[in-house]
Amino acid sequence: MGELNEFAKYVPLFAELPEETIDKIAGVGKRRNFKKDEVVFLEHETGSNLFIIITGKVKVSRESEDGKEVILTIMGESDFFGEMALVDGLTRSANVIAIEPSELLIIHREDFLDLLYNHPEVAIALLQELTKRLRAADMRIKSLSLKDAEGKVATVLMQLADDSGKIMQGAVVVEKLPYQQDLANMAGTSRETISRTLHTFVKKGLIELEGGNLRIPDYEAFKEMYR
Repeated sequence: MGELNEFAKYVPLFAELPEETIDKIAGVGKRRNFKKDEVVFLEHETGSNLFIIITGKVKVSRESEDGKEVILTIMGESDFFGEMALVDGLTRSANVIAIEPSELLIIHREDFLDLLYNHPEVAIALLQELTKRLRAADMRIKSLSLKDAEGKVATVLMQLADDSGKIMQGAVVVEKLPYQQDLANMAGTSRETISRTLHTFVKKGLIELEGGNLRIPDYEAFKEMYR
């Protein structure tokens, strides 16, 4: 359990909690492994658990009216999901699928609500995260409706950089860039458009691609160009 305690300390949702509460979370949480492409849960299912990513990545998606997958976001280590159904008591609002082997910490609804009732700092952290996600969703909706293909792809790259990128001396590195089809499903465009636009960005010196990783040498300049 000690390893789980250390992990929980660095989850933003629990960062301000006292040691004894972290111990309690580690005690009630259950660990579960998911294989690549395994479904964590599906849209419209009844929700009774909160999920926190210990290792790996998942994609959060919905199905459009014409049956196409629309990826809302990709989440990695220390991210959490599933909280909406726990708070409002309604069904799941999206599908969540592991895109690589992943280990998740699962907290039951009653234990999570007990944390919210007894630890206002958890509720505040939850509100901050939900607000952050709402702002990101607003930006994404605006970009998908107003920007051209290049702008849409750039917005997705910035989303990945902000969510999971590592910053060093003005550059951002996103490790294990999602497959081009997944990027297309995030940007609302085709895989061919993704391939062509990434090639254009590389040719302009705006990004570098190597071994499945993405590097944006001057992230601030990139954001100024496409926001």
